[in-house]
Amino acid sequence: MKAYVITLEDNVESFAAADILIDSSNHFENEFTIQKYRASEPKDVASGFFNRGIKWNYPWTKEFMDMQSGLLKTPYETEDPKKRMACFLSHWLLWYKCAEIDEPLLIFEHDAIFTRQLQLNLVTDSPYEIVSLNDPRGATRKGQRYHELIAGENVAPVPWIDVYNVPQGLPGNSAYYITPKGAKKILEVVKEYGAWPNDAIMCKQLMPKMLGCLGCYATSIQRNIESTTTK
Repeated sequence: MKAYVITLEDNVESFAAADILIDSSNHFENEFTIQKYRASEPKDVASGFFNRGIKWNYPWTKEFMDMQSGLLKTPYETEDPKKRMACFLSHWLLWYKCAEIDEPLLIFEHDAIFTRQLQLNLVTDSPYEIVSLNDPRGATRKGQRYHELIAGENVAPVPWIDVYNVPQGLPGNSAYYITPKGAKKILEVVKEYGAWPNDAIMCKQLMPKMLGCLGCYATSIQRNIESTTTK
């Protein structure tokens, strides 16, 4: 299976973090090899969005109830909006690749790290098209509540941790498995609703019955890694 870690070109910290992820995967003798994938950068956003017909449709400063989706859009802390848009574009390009080659992929951000071997059959045999590998604690809001609802399961459906109109999806999008069917669906969702932050647009409300979470977590978040989207 192809596996990619999104890595910022010419960024020493990003390359170092990606190497830590790759080393941790090798340490636990996973059945796949993780390759570095060049991340989109702020300078790529204008042409990257325009050339692909993508439109950003998420607020930067004020909460907004989106009537089209019925979901509450809450701004993310973002110093440079183009960094968040570039992060979205990096994931979008891998979703497109997954659909194009018609093969499932493993997608990682550079701050992920393996804490045990991934039992790949659990995710490939699950009924879900996109499966998180992450421990939610420290990876998403209400992470402890998320953990209490899915811990110990083989693969559980994404749980409800908030009111219905708040987008709820994977516990952070830093480590997940995606099938071609899942990739085609999220591409359709983006086409219909516009581009949002990855973990907002990839939510159970817009992708019903397609999102799962590995309950015996294989990955976590590296500590002391500064976010590349909030700074």
